[in-house]
Amino acid sequence: MTHALLVIDVQNDFCPGGALAVAEGDAIVPGINAAMNDFDAVILTQDWHPAGHSSFASTHEAEPMSMMQMPYGPQVLWPDHCIQGSTGAQFHPDLTVDRANLIIRKGFNPEIDSYSAFFENDHTTPTGLEGYLRTRGIDRLTLVGLATDFCVNYSAVDAARLGFDVAVRLDLCRAIDFDGSLDAAKAGMTAAGVVMR
Repeated sequence: MTHALLVIDVQNDFCPGGALAVAEGDAIVPGINAAMNDFDAVILTQDWHPAGHSSFASTHEAEPMSMMQMPYGPQVLWPDHCIQGSTGAQFHPDLTVDRANLIIRKGFNPEIDSYSAFFENDHTTPTGLEGYLRTRGIDRLTLVGLATDFCVNYSAVDAARLGFDVAVRLDLCRAIDFDGSLDAAKAGMTAAGVVMR
């Protein structure tokens, strides 16, 4: 089996000092870099929103972290983050980006958010990652990155549903843990057959 490391959204805006900072988000970078050598392939995802994205609270003059019903379902309204071309959207400067075989950008459709590395939040529009993995013969994935309870969670569950053998290295993830989201994410990943280490 060919085994890939999927590094989720290790970007400046999700690290301390960023627009949507995850506590200790930068602390996982050295461990992720070290782990890259243990895998046949390394894939990075990058949140890549246009300004005025529909998932931004500012777009709706709403409070950040409030909820809104979208055509595709409930959506958290986030602070503006990972805007295309911005410093916040760049990968953390210490992340070994050159080791990546592929970078998947997500969230660039202004009308729909995309937590998962595999699908936009309508759960049907693909990012193209599945096709890449299939053509490379990759059937095992280990996920690391930010944030455990959102983009890592959605990516892991989708990967498992698509038939991949999926593990999440919790020591190389950090969570937002918003309103019980971390416990819910762990339960959902377990139910989907994701192994958490």
